[in-house]
Amino acid sequence: MAPAIAMVTVDCADTRVQSQFWAAALGTEVRVDFGDWVMLEPPPAGGPSVGLQRVPEPRSGKNRLHFDLAVAPGDRQREVERLVGLGAAVVGERGGAEAGFVWTTLTDPEGNEFCVAEPAQ
Repeated sequence: MAPAIAMVTVDCADTRVQSQFWAAALGTEVRVDFGDWVMLEPPPAGGPSVGLQRVPEPRSGKNRLHFDLAVAPGDRQREVERLVGLGAAVVGERGGAEAGFVWTTLTDPEGNEFCVAEPAQ
């Protein structure tokens, strides 16, 4: 049997700020908080748990891995506005009918990119 992805861990400078943002963004809560490492409960909508790990070095360049959050058709703009209210920033929008979906790229409070996508209409 192949392994399953149980958790994705994100390096960060401030585990408190990042865990508050991602818990609110994913509709979950902190499961364990060791200060330098925080694990969130699995998101109610499914997917792996998110871990946040304090590291000493600053983020440099574009992140090599990012989250793609899926929403129902017509919910993307509302979700983007909610995430911006939590501390995210919008980078831009892409996609369309030819791709089969449209997405908005955002950054979390530490500048890590992630996307919110919905089927193209």
